Amino acid sequence: MAQTLPRTALVTGSAGFIGFHVCKQLLADGWRVVGIDALTDYYDVALKTRRHAMLLQNQRFQAVTERIEAEDLLQSLFEEHRPDAVIHLAAQAGVRYSIDNPESYVQANLIGTFRLLEAARAYPPAHMLLASTSSVYGANTVMPYAETAKADTQMSFYAATKKANESMAHSYAHLYDLPTTMFRFFTVYGPWGRPDMALFKFTKAILENTPIDIYNHGDMARDFTYVDDLVDGIIRLIDTVPVRPKTADDIPEGDSLSPVAPWRIVNIGNSEPVQLLDFIAAIETAIGKPAIRNMMEMQPGDVPATWADADLLQRLTGYTPKTKVADGVAEFVAWYRDFYQV
Repeated sequence: MAQTLPRTALVTGSAGFIGFHVCKQLLADGWRVVGIDALTDYYDVALKTRRHAMLLQNQRFQAVTERIEAEDLLQSLFEEHRPDAVIHLAAQAGVRYSIDNPESYVQANLIGTFRLLEAARAYPPAHMLLASTSSVYGANTVMPYAETAKADTQMSFYAATKKANESMAHSYAHLYDLPTTMFRFFTVYGPWGRPDMALFKFTKAILENTPIDIYNHGDMARDFTYVDDLVDGIIRLIDTVPVRPKTADDIPEGDSLSPVAPWRIVNIGNSEPVQLLDFIAAIETAIGKPAIRNMMEMQPGDVPATWADADLLQRLTGYTPKTKVADGVAEFVAWYRDFYQV
């Protein structure tokens, strides 16, 4: 009996926080994974190197250390590996850093995504899954955020580049019949997280007895999404391939499927916004000591609240993220103590 070859996934940003967890789950599910990551120094490269090293323990993982915007790189990788699924997570992240260094977002998020779309046009995978962000909802005040809501008021350049990625991908899906799902993340957290994110910074500061900066005097809320829940949602979406509708009337109510392309947007969030001060209290409980609080004004480019409507994800895949913040924070703190031996 002929042996069935494993399916191949090409994952950009494979040494990143989310990319690492996605690759790990794909490998556990029997996929062959080609991971691309530039290992940039936006944050501690040692953390990225360790993540890749763990993935490389599996012989079905191949690491490519290069920038996705490098000319001809993605084209040659698509030609060689002919991926069944592409999960595009590589990006210059961070709302605040986009104020200081906007050009890095042009290179990674705009040019890098363009190179990916061109490679996919030449060697079409069965499904393209591209990361977007809840930040694209910008100044929208009607919550929970639904994928069908208009999103034209981005408040940071990071968010603007991600909204541009959605539009770029839509045009390629329409022109070249590339099935594409854009997923909008909502404040992802968990073990192996990024050092520039609140949970990492707050945990480090509390353990070192230094103050934490609390913006807008704590009057903020986020739809915190545990990384395992996010990964589960992404993996389930791989085989939920959008199909170009014959007419707009064929699109179910509440579905973000494009009327002219095999393209849709899906929120992946916990659907339970948590007040920032409650989030901090969960960290204090997990660590066992209080934070030294430094109340500050709102940061430029930030938004006071996010809240995902995850009904479409549930309808498409049967899945709704469910990890409680107290449990997810405790998992992160346990990982942090172990990793940094504190």
